[in-house]
Amino acid sequence: MIYQRSSTLFKEAQKVIPGGVNSPVRAFKAVGGTPIFVKSAKGPYLQDVDGNRFIDYINSWGPMILGHAHPKVVEAIIEKTKLGTSFGMPTEIETEIAELAVKMIPNMDKIRFVNSGTEACMSAVRLARGYTGRDKIIKFSGCYHGHSDAFLIQAGSGAVTFGTPNSPGVTQGTAKDTLLAHFNDLEDVREIVANHPDEIAAIILEPVAGNMGCIPPKAGFLQGLRELCDACGMLLIFDEVMTGFRLAAGGAQERYHVAADIVAFGKVIGGGLPVGAFASSDAIMGHLAPDGPIYQAGTLSGNPLAMAAGLAMLSELHQNSGIYDSLEQKTAYLEKGLIEGFINAGVIHTINRVGSMISVHFSETPVTNFETASKAAHGGKFRTYFHGMLNEGIYLAPSAFETWFLCDALTYHDLDQTLEASKRVALSL
Repeated sequence: MIYQRSSTLFKEAQKVIPGGVNSPVRAFKAVGGTPIFVKSAKGPYLQDVDGNRFIDYINSWGPMILGHAHPKVVEAIIEKTKLGTSFGMPTEIETEIAELAVKMIPNMDKIRFVNSGTEACMSAVRLARGYTGRDKIIKFSGCYHGHSDAFLIQAGSGAVTFGTPNSPGVTQGTAKDTLLAHFNDLEDVREIVANHPDEIAAIILEPVAGNMGCIPPKAGFLQGLRELCDACGMLLIFDEVMTGFRLAAGGAQERYHVAADIVAFGKVIGGGLPVGAFASSDAIMGHLAPDGPIYQAGTLSGNPLAMAAGLAMLSELHQNSGIYDSLEQKTAYLEKGLIEGFINAGVIHTINRVGSMISVHFSETPVTNFETASKAAHGGKFRTYFHGMLNEGIYLAPSAFETWFLCDALTYHDLDQTLEASKRVALSL
């Protein structure tokens, strides 16, 4: 494929935007080459500025569960735009989507909308600290909760891809209140808690990690965290920016039958527009301003365009629960075909999948945490595989530390095309 226009645009962007991109993972640092500049997207397909078409497996990093430019979402945005784009005042639609969201999310009474997943996680931690009166949090190596200072301590995803997992600008004072644990290692968490009695406000994690590839929780891991939090007066925060409304209508809480105290959401709750949210019980949310002393605010929070897109998206997911069965079946079909292709080509691999999240690790050992994901990323095979698939018209996340996301607009013909491409590329690995 030819990427002449993308190459030109990237050079122009580098003159006025740091690194030429507005989010580091887009820069292709982990895989080399020139970033693809997209022109349009529809259903499961992307078209770039050079006229190349790709089957899309990032789907705006998760939220396009129904596919790009879904007619109901687009119509909702257009109609709302005609009435005005931003007011900084309450609107009726904020209540409508809030009522639907808390109906779909288990164990939650109230929800507060913000502008990004980073804001949602940052606000969730502040709420937990204010509610418990404690300062420290536990996060897991490789879990990424946005670029707030408290989270850039061995973060996954873009921070690792870009080579700065501990970002300059994060103070030692901030870092000391973030305690690091190993994902899927309950004993490690218990030891940390024992060493900091009555100091830890919350444990925050991606219940299914998506920023070191797709890594599911081991049996009993989430349940063990829930029991530990209950025993020690800590809150359990699920970062469901990726898993919320994707793994099930009620997200990871529903899929794993584990109740979180606070849940953070990202782009999916705005139909792909810039939005986030965090939800909790009446008892906890009652401490949030203006009802309580814990401050959180945002001029554009509850933006009417984002609320309209989110309401259209969530309504479709709520009314058509068969979407989740369809996504499960399509992703299982893709997984089975990928495994067969790698085996036939003699390529060592491990594939992790939960629902419509899936990732390929070129490793002969299981990938269960950040350490094993990092080992699997060595050797350059992913880079070769990524560019091979790109030249076959398949767009994957440009990092071995990212999960793939499927949308329901994918057809089995699209999946077969993907599998045939993977078989050809596997022969070069």
